[in-house]
Amino acid sequence: MAGTKGKQTVRDMVLSLGLIVLAAWVIYLFIPHDETEQELKRVDYRVELLTARRAASYPVAAPVGLPDTWKATSVRFSGADSDHWHLGFHAPDGQYVAVEQSAGKPSRFIPDATQDAKKTGTTQEIGGETWTRYQGDRYDALVLRGEEATTVVAGSASFEELTKMAKALSTE
Repeated sequence: MAGTKGKQTVRDMVLSLGLIVLAAWVIYLFIPHDETEQELKRVDYRVELLTARRAASYPVAAPVGLPDTWKATSVRFSGADSDHWHLGFHAPDGQYVAVEQSAGKPSRFIPDATQDAKKTGTTQEIGGETWTRYQGDRYDALVLRGEEATTVVAGSASFEELTKMAKALSTE
């Protein structure tokens, strides 16, 4: 007699669990799911750019003349963090491209900005400046080490798209 009570308790628990799983499945089945990709919101970075250019200890770069197919999606300036400037874009090919600048130590800033990409030893001339290529698992990057600041153009986009962004950068 004592053994039957234990079996009933286990059976009742299994039945309750089955009922809960069935109810959860029915709820999931009848709740509509929006699986369409959300449109990325374009941000206007002009105010932040003016603020950064007034506050930073170096000439802050931003793109000029890019087609509307390049969509700015994020912007930040942190004066407390070695005058760190960030401007993120959704490129025409659907990939991400970011412009990062900082007056901080390049040995710390470059790995952060490039998501730990490694220097390839390849350089390219863009706008009269020599940029160094970096390749990584997550991001590829073009890096320009200046006297006052380091500029990084990084992202999941191709080097062709990164180069377009680097060519468009202006400090005026």
